[in-house]
Amino acid sequence: MSKSKDAAASGVILTYLTDQNRPYSAQDVFSNLQREHGLGKTAVVKAMELLAQQGKIKEKVYGKQKIYFADQEKFPSVSDLEIKNLDVQITEITSKVQNTQQSCRQLESELKDLSSSMTTEEMIKEIKELKAECSRHQEKLQKIKSATNHVTPEEKEKVYSERKQFCKEWRKRKRMATDIFDAVLEGYPKSKKQFFEEVGVETDEEHNVTLPDI
Repeated sequence: MSKSKDAAASGVILTYLTDQNRPYSAQDVFSNLQREHGLGKTAVVKAMELLAQQGKIKEKVYGKQKIYFADQEKFPSVSDLEIKNLDVQITEITSKVQNTQQSCRQLESELKDLSSSMTTEEMIKEIKELKAECSRHQEKLQKIKSATNHVTPEEKEKVYSERKQFCKEWRKRKRMATDIFDAVLEGYPKSKKQFFEEVGVETDEEHNVTLPDI
């Protein structure tokens, strides 16, 4: 690699370590800068060792691994008052972030509700259809109210009474017929089905007829 490229790589790495102000290994720096600056790992290792030799960054060895970080003495000193002011700013910014996040969640919830709701056009169409349906029902109701062939309570009661009587008679006659058939079948040599076929008896069950409850 040419000297100009070495200098460029050293400048990029020095700026990065100074801005981040935290310890990194050569592998970390390579991974973080490779995509944006196209630096090779060998160039990164070489540049970081050179910066350390020049005293521009600090180097610490932990076993087989080397860690590099910006020289803290080159940063301006900060007073206790400035630190307190920064802490206050951090607290205020953190509060603003939390409030903003809460507002975002609320807006996302409202957006979700609106997205699942009908659009204005859909609501207009729905209202139009409901009004038309309501009009049809009102017209039908008016026809019913104006009809002259209403069934009186007395007539209704008479129909129910007759139905009850007919069902009672139906049940009685069916029971009588069943008793007669059972008596005949006691001495009949064939099956019940054959007997019914010979005499021409048709049952309710053959025609899927059920005796109503009274």
